[in-house]
Amino acid sequence: MYLGTQVAARDDDDYRIFAQLGVKHINADPPGKPSSWTLSDLERHRDKVESFGLILDMIQLPLPSQPIEKASYPDILLAGPERDRQIDAVCKLIENVAAAGIPAVKYNLNLIGIPRTPDEPGRGGSLNASFRWDKTDQQAEPGLAGVLSEDENWERIDYFLERVVPVAASNRVRLACHPHDPYTPPGYRGVTRVLGTVEGLKKFVLMRENPYHGLNFCQGSIGEMLENPGEEIDDVIRWFGQRGKIFNVHFRNIRGGKLSFMETFPEEGDMDMVRSARIYKEVGFKYMLMPDHVPTVSGKDPTATAFAFCYGYIAALLQVLDSE
Repeated sequence: MYLGTQVAARDDDDYRIFAQLGVKHINADPPGKPSSWTLSDLERHRDKVESFGLILDMIQLPLPSQPIEKASYPDILLAGPERDRQIDAVCKLIENVAAAGIPAVKYNLNLIGIPRTPDEPGRGGSLNASFRWDKTDQQAEPGLAGVLSEDENWERIDYFLERVVPVAASNRVRLACHPHDPYTPPGYRGVTRVLGTVEGLKKFVLMRENPYHGLNFCQGSIGEMLENPGEEIDDVIRWFGQRGKIFNVHFRNIRGGKLSFMETFPEEGDMDMVRSARIYKEVGFKYMLMPDHVPTVSGKDPTATAFAFCYGYIAALLQVLDSE
C-alpha cells in the first residue's frame, strides 16, 4: 500500500507540492463536468499528471457524494426515464478510463448527501466536522428522491450493478464505492440508506460479486456506523480486506460513534490508526491510503496545511510498517 490523495489540485503548483511531499499516487479528475469527459480528455489529464512525476490511480465517476438534486445522472438512483441512457454513459466512461490506462474509479450511490451538524472545536481551536443526531431536524422533509424503502433502494442499486460491473470487469477497472456517510436511521429525509451499515456494505459487495467490484473504504464513515469504533473496526477491515474488497482507503478517524461523533486528525480519535494500518498490511491491501475530511486549522492556507500534516503522518506510518 502507498500514500495517496484525492485533494483537487488548484493549479500546477499543487501537483508540484504533491511530488515534493512524496504523494506520488493521486486520485484527480480532469477539468470540466464528468459527464462531458472524452477519451482525449482523460489522456490529456493523465499525461499532465505524469509530467509532474505522479501516477493517476483513480478518478471519480459522475456519481458524487452530493445530494441527488446536484447529480449529473440523477435518474440512475431515482429510476427515472433517462436511467438506461445515463448508465450507458457511465459504462462508456469506464471503457475510456481503461483505454487511458487509469486502473480504478470511485463513486457514490448517494441521495441525501453527507449530513452534518455545526462544526465543533477540536485540538488547539481547530474546527472539526461533527454529526449529532439530537441536533438534527429529525423530521426533515424528503428531497427529490421522495420516500424510498429499503427494498426499492436495493433494487435500484442492483439494477446499476448488473449493468456496470461486467463492463468494469471486462475492462479491468476497479469500481470503488464509498459508504453512505454517516449512518442515519431508516426513513431519515424519506430514505433508508442501505450502505450506511456494515451489514449493508457486506451485502453490497456480494451482489454481482466480482474482483473488480468493491469499496472506497472510508474508515471514518465506517467508524460512524459502529457503537464502539475503537474495538469493532479491526474485524470490519479484516472482513472486507480478506475478500479483496478494499480498493482505496480514506484514512480518517473520529471521536464518538454511531449517531454522535466528531471528525479528528488521524492520531487523536478513538480508532488506533497504527493498528488499523497493520491490519491493512496483514490482509494484503495494496492501493492508496489517503487522508480525508481534515479539520479546519488556522493560517493562510488551512486546508493545505492540515492535509500536509496528514500526508506526513501516513508516510511515516508506512515507513515504519515497511521496516517491520
